[in-house]
Amino acid sequence: MRSSNPVFTRRGFSRDGGYAGFNAGQPQTGNPYAGSPTNPYAQPGNPYAQPQVGPHGGAVPPAAPPRAGVMTIDSVVSRTALTLGTVVAFAAVAWVTDMPLALGFVFALVALGLGLWQSFKREASPALILSYAVAEGLFLGTISSAINAVAPGAAMQAVIGTMAVFAGVLFMYKQRIIRVNARFTKFVLAAAVGFILLSLVNLVVAMIGGGNGLGLRDGGLGILFGIAGVLLGACFLALDFKMVEDGIAYGAPEKESWMAAFGLTLTLVWIYLEFLRLVAILQGE
Repeated sequence: MRSSNPVFTRRGFSRDGGYAGFNAGQPQTGNPYAGSPTNPYAQPGNPYAQPQVGPHGGAVPPAAPPRAGVMTIDSVVSRTALTLGTVVAFAAVAWVTDMPLALGFVFALVALGLGLWQSFKREASPALILSYAVAEGLFLGTISSAINAVAPGAAMQAVIGTMAVFAGVLFMYKQRIIRVNARFTKFVLAAAVGFILLSLVNLVVAMIGGGNGLGLRDGGLGILFGIAGVLLGACFLALDFKMVEDGIAYGAPEKESWMAAFGLTLTLVWIYLEFLRLVAILQGE
């Protein structure tokens, strides 16, 4: 069965074929070591070689040992913590040093370029992902400081809102209230394309005609657009959780933990920025 997550589908990841040839051979039937006369673990005197008896009297095969070099929940958590920690640390640097807003937007363009570069790479690059985290953190620190100056407390409220969305989506995903399937994935991707196109049109109209463009970034329409952005980010969080779940279940290489960390960081940054703008609009009303 092929993964419904677009990241793993593009990367050739499936339960039946493995990842890029990983585990792509014919499935093994039985234990290849059990019949070897030279295998010390298959000798009659070894208690681990004796079949275990199930509740109905049938033999239960011993559990397979954990495989090395594959994605685990621990590897995903550690790499996500490192990536997000880098973002937070450099955001704090930008905030404390009162970095100019113009320089922050330069780092935003750098982060965008690095993020697109990693998105189109075949393999995860830890150095590239951490470089993105540095640039993104510097941008977030400057924009947060600027907005917090005109809307006191906006940054903290955005952090709390982001954490609440993360916890809520994780709970609903674990309880299978949110079910990520092919239809859900297509809907989220289509909604994301529409959201980004509307944002670009709004920006172009604002640059040509001046003012607020289509009004998607302030006022009542801006509030509705901001809520839509947060909900879209929550949907992408569900896709990220599905990616992690599939990676662990399908035996993805451990390096894919960096891609999971990268995806989670992108989504959390999206949600934080939408909350930050939404709080600023609400305080300005």
